[in-house]
Amino acid sequence: MTPTTTLRAAAPAAAPAAAGTAPAQGSAKAPIGAVAARGPLPGVFRTGVLRARAELRVFFRNRTAVAMNMALPVVLMLLFGSIFTMKAGDHTVSMHDVVVAGVLASGVMSAAFGVLATGIALESGDGSLKRLRGTPFATGGYFLAKTVLVLVLALLQSVAVLALAVAVFDFQLPTTAGRWATLAWVFLLGSAATALLGIAVGSLITDRRTITAAVQFPFVLLQFVSGVYYSFAGLPDTVQRIGALFPLKWMAQGMRAALLPDDMAALEPAHSWELGRVALVLGAWVVGGLLLCVAARTHRIRKDFR
Repeated sequence: MTPTTTLRAAAPAAAPAAAGTAPAQGSAKAPIGAVAARGPLPGVFRTGVLRARAELRVFFRNRTAVAMNMALPVVLMLLFGSIFTMKAGDHTVSMHDVVVAGVLASGVMSAAFGVLATGIALESGDGSLKRLRGTPFATGGYFLAKTVLVLVLALLQSVAVLALAVAVFDFQLPTTAGRWATLAWVFLLGSAATALLGIAVGSLITDRRTITAAVQFPFVLLQFVSGVYYSFAGLPDTVQRIGALFPLKWMAQGMRAALLPDDMAALEPAHSWELGRVALVLGAWVVGGLLLCVAARTHRIRKDFR
């Protein structure tokens, strides 16, 4: 057999080997457009924490926004604390001490309700939330991050108001762990209730030009019908019934229970702090606010994708 015959005979034998290796090399290549799996996507908590860090950095780098949000409760404390210098009824407690609790409650709602409703309405209007739903990012993480932002802001506002009250008006801080615990759970429940309400309202606003009116009008109105800056018992009965339907009245009452002497409960309509009812109403608003959020977000999503 000549060398040429040997090469011709070997060629068919080599062909199957080459053919056998080609599919193996081809199968190792991913299809065009495919993404290699790298484990499960991060959940709501992890994405919420990561976005919360970004939200906090962006917010605190905006010095104007920080100054305006921090200035509101501080200015209100100075204003009403200077105006109300008389005693509260027949008690030895000054009215500016009573105002401290109202300013704290108002500041918490301003941060939780106002900031969330405005921010979500703006980001829904410019398409940010619609684009977010097209990514693997958990939408729940977005709302968790917003909630962390307003909790931090509300806490800073509360610390500023208490520090100012102590420094300027000689306000006496609580001296027992029980009163601090009451202040803490009222703060958390009130923040959660008003934050969820803010998410619901912000999700329903479709015209960015109406954001200020839709957010500020109910907030300002609630301050007057909730007895935030004066005695709630002094309001007409009809106004008291309206104010008692909303969380701000109960937040202010719970904070008065934590910050004022026990004998000041006599100035309340029920002549008691009614802490059980405070917890019940705020808890009901948390549940109701969650349901409102789900309904509002569902309505918004359907409207966006029509």
